[in-house]
Amino acid sequence: MKKLFFTLVLVCIGLTATAQEVRRSWSGNLEAMGQKLPIVLNLVDGKCTLDSPAQGATGIPATVDLLTKDSIKISVKSLGATYVACFVDGQLQGTFAQAGMKLPLNMKEISPDGPNRPQTPKGPFPYTTEEVTFTNTKAGATLAGTLTVPQGGAKCVMIMVTGSGPENRDEEIYAHKPFAVIADRLARAGIATLRYDDRATGQSVGGDMKNATSIDLAEDAAAGIEWLRAQKRFKKVGLLGHSEGGLIAFMLGAQKKVDFIVSLAGPAVKGDSILLYQSRNSGSPLAKGITMEYLRNMMKGNKWVEWFMDYDPTENIAKTKCPVLALNGTKDCQVPAAQNIPVLRRLLAKNKKTIIKECEGLNHLFQHCDTGRPDEYYNIEETIAEEVLADIVGWVNKL
Repeated sequence: MKKLFFTLVLVCIGLTATAQEVRRSWSGNLEAMGQKLPIVLNLVDGKCTLDSPAQGATGIPATVDLLTKDSIKISVKSLGATYVACFVDGQLQGTFAQAGMKLPLNMKEISPDGPNRPQTPKGPFPYTTEEVTFTNTKAGATLAGTLTVPQGGAKCVMIMVTGSGPENRDEEIYAHKPFAVIADRLARAGIATLRYDDRATGQSVGGDMKNATSIDLAEDAAAGIEWLRAQKRFKKVGLLGHSEGGLIAFMLGAQKKVDFIVSLAGPAVKGDSILLYQSRNSGSPLAKGITMEYLRNMMKGNKWVEWFMDYDPTENIAKTKCPVLALNGTKDCQVPAAQNIPVLRRLLAKNKKTIIKECEGLNHLFQHCDTGRPDEYYNIEETIAEEVLADIVGWVNKL
C-alpha cells in the first residue's frame, strides 16, 4: 500500500543517429517526501522509453528534445515536466522538474536485458519439471503450475502459495522470481515443490480473482494439496506461504490439511493493525497522522482489503498442531517482525516441532537491505538471502 507522488506520461519521437552515445538502459530513484520512485530510462534501437517498476509500468514512450555526446534532455509535455542530464563518469547526472519542483535524478547504466538477478535458476537442471493443472471445482478455477521433483523422487513435497494480489507461479516482482529460486534450491536438496499461477492469472483460468479473499484462495491451495496427495508419490505434503500465503498456511494448518508449514512473513495479527503500521511507516511525513478510521474509509469498496482488515489469524494459528517454520525479517516494513513474532511465539508455544526466527537485516522479500521499504526491492540484486534458503532446506530435511 504505497501512494506514488509522480505520474509520468511521455510522448514518443524518434532519436537521431547520435543515440549511439547513450548505451542501453539506465536506472535511478526520484526521491521526495521520504518516498523513492525507481525510474528506468531505455535508449535502444532508435527509441526512447521509460519504465516505472514500482507502478508496474514499462515501455512508456518518451520524447527526446536534445541528445549530444555529453548531455540529454527529455520532456514530459503533457505535465510540463523535463529531465535534463549530463554524462559524467559513465552515469547520467541530472534534474527532473515538474510543476515547479526540481528533484535530482542520477542514473546508472544497467543491462538491456533488465536488472541483474544472479539467483534466477539457469539450466541444465539436476531435477525434472512437469507442467500440471488442478481444479477448484467450487470456484470454477483451473490452476496451472510447475511440479519440480528431484531425480529419484522425494519424500516431501511443498505447495507454494504467493502473497496478496494476482501473482504468477514464480511470485515474480521487479524481475525477481523468489518461488523459482526456492523451488530450485529445494529440488537440489531432495525436496519437491508445486508452485502455481493464482486464479485467473498467467496460465490459470477461471475463478474470480478481483473479489477473492484469502478464504477463497485457501480453497485453491487446498485443491492443490488434494491433487498432490492423489498422486501417491510423496509421504508428506507441506505448504510454504509468503505473506498472505503464510496466512493461508495457518488456515489450512488449523484444518489439518498439511503435514508441515513454512511461513515466510505470514501475518499473525489482525489485518487492520498491519495496514495501519504499513501506512504510518511508509516514509512519508504525511502518513504519520493516519488514523484507523481514515484508513478504513480509504479502503472502502476493496473487498479483499475490507476482509483482511477484519480478519484475525490468531485462532487458526493456535489450532495448528503440525510442525511450523516461521521466518520474519527484522527490516520487514510490510509484516513487521516486532509486531508478529511475539504473537507467533505465544500461540505456538506448545507446538514442540516449531521454529520461529527473526532474520536479521532482511526485508519482506527476505533480501538484505538498507531501510526495508518496498522502494528498494527493484535495485537489490539478491532475490532471497542464502541463509533463508539454508534454513528452509535444513528444517524440512529433518522432518
